[in-house]
Amino acid sequence: MNTTDQTSRPALHRHFDGDRLLTLACVGLPLLGLILFFAYPMAIVFLRSITVEDSYGIGNYTEVLGSAGFWRATRHSLAMGGATTVLSVFLGFIIAHGLYRCAFRGKWLIRSVIVLPLLAPSLVQALGLIFLLGRNGVISRALGVEIEIYGFWGLLIANTLYALPQAVMIIGAALVLLDARTYEAAEVMGASPWRQFRDLTLPAARFGVLNAAFVCFTITITDFGNAAVIGGDYSVLATEIYSQVVGQRNFNMGAVVGIMLLLPTVISYSIERQAMKRQQAGQTTGQVAYQPSFAPLRDLSMAAVSLVICAAIVAVIGIVVYASFVKLWPYNMSLSFKHYNITLAGGYSSLWMTILVSLAAAVGGTIAVFMLGLGLRRLPQSLAQPIQILAAMPAAVPGMVLGLAYILTFNSTATPLYLLYGTAALIAIVNFYHYHTQGFLTVMTGFRQLPSALEEAAGSLGAGLGRTARDIVAPFIAPMLVSVFFFLFMRSMVTLSAVVFLTTPNLSVAAVTIMRLDDAGLTSQAAAFSTCVMAVVCVAVLSMKATLALMGRRSRSKGTV
Repeated sequence: MNTTDQTSRPALHRHFDGDRLLTLACVGLPLLGLILFFAYPMAIVFLRSITVEDSYGIGNYTEVLGSAGFWRATRHSLAMGGATTVLSVFLGFIIAHGLYRCAFRGKWLIRSVIVLPLLAPSLVQALGLIFLLGRNGVISRALGVEIEIYGFWGLLIANTLYALPQAVMIIGAALVLLDARTYEAAEVMGASPWRQFRDLTLPAARFGVLNAAFVCFTITITDFGNAAVIGGDYSVLATEIYSQVVGQRNFNMGAVVGIMLLLPTVISYSIERQAMKRQQAGQTTGQVAYQPSFAPLRDLSMAAVSLVICAAIVAVIGIVVYASFVKLWPYNMSLSFKHYNITLAGGYSSLWMTILVSLAAAVGGTIAVFMLGLGLRRLPQSLAQPIQILAAMPAAVPGMVLGLAYILTFNSTATPLYLLYGTAALIAIVNFYHYHTQGFLTVMTGFRQLPSALEEAAGSLGAGLGRTARDIVAPFIAPMLVSVFFFLFMRSMVTLSAVVFLTTPNLSVAAVTIMRLDDAGLTSQAAAFSTCVMAVVCVAVLSMKATLALMGRRSRSKGTV
């Protein structure tokens, strides 16, 4: 009896030590990554913004705040952000209301089209508008008028199309949660459809609308691609940063503008988080899904408006694909593959590099957020909460500012991290941390749905943390992990702002190549390269849907067995 106790204790001690070491590794390694590749670069940006020659001070801020160009760019950014937000949220509410509160056919088409802007670099919207409404655009030539598309109005349309999918998804998530029993009670009491909309739908969706507004504002004020292509003389803060760093090599001033750009996005993100918490707090369990009945005037109007918006999206993106095959736009409209013979800007090497970088960001990022979520479940709340806050912070940092932070940090020989500068690994890292928050929150949602009884049962059977993670946790949240993997891959394929500072003559990515081709006047080749990128992302979307469908069928078959 004593011999058994003596032999079992060391085994239990080793098992405990193994679990504790694995927990420390699961938390420590991702936390070290957050510190080295997010917190540290952001601290460097702040220090560079207050660096004046060999000392610290506010001289850079004084110079920037005294610059007429900065205030012009700030006014333009705020005006563009506000106008885009109002237009995106208004149109997004119409489409979301049509999808979730109306009864008409063809909703699958609207859902498919509305996500198209997410499958392309942001500057594709600007390219499409130039092909449609530019000096040699299809519509301009058909009407015989010269439309000034460069500047405020062109940028407004491009940004609205880019932000619209976010607004539809966020507002739609709020509308789909409205309980059908509330509407049934209102109908019994004789409330008219307009009264139901005014007194039930709008108040219940207000936090979703507010959330969508701040997301659209943040996307717009930090976007660089559309502003670089179609902004013209309408300078915004994102292009001001690019001008300071790339054009004038003034890194300290670029850091100042970056910090100034950070302020409105942090405020916007904080308010958006509070709106989301209130929306989630107002949700109740056991809700009955709303099944709309056909109302001709309402539903046909909503369907018509939604289809018109979708037609605009298809026209803007479709014209880019079409123009990539036109022999000489707009003088020789015969079709040809000549523009796909890209030899300038490194040819297709940047596309293959982007695929490789995106795969690395997706694989490494998915593993990192899984490890962090697994480790946080076994930490006391007092320790887990500060780490969760840090893990959610990257969403408040614009890609342009994060990319600037990386060039300031990793382009300095004062740190061993200098070895990463100019490598594909650094681009994969910045892509991951740019979208770290979304991946982390998605995985944490999966962990919250995991019944604790499963882990307790595994532990009582003698399974350690490693085996529990492999056999219980990972299979349960596998759909979340698949979604995170493809999300990171697709966003890495199309992002521009976070990587525009990190490319070199020997290392570029697809979105930067598209911008360079457009800058060189090779607009049709830029369209061809954009089409290739969109094709890769579309294949990724189809692969994700097929993978999730296969996993769902296997899960159902196991359940029936």
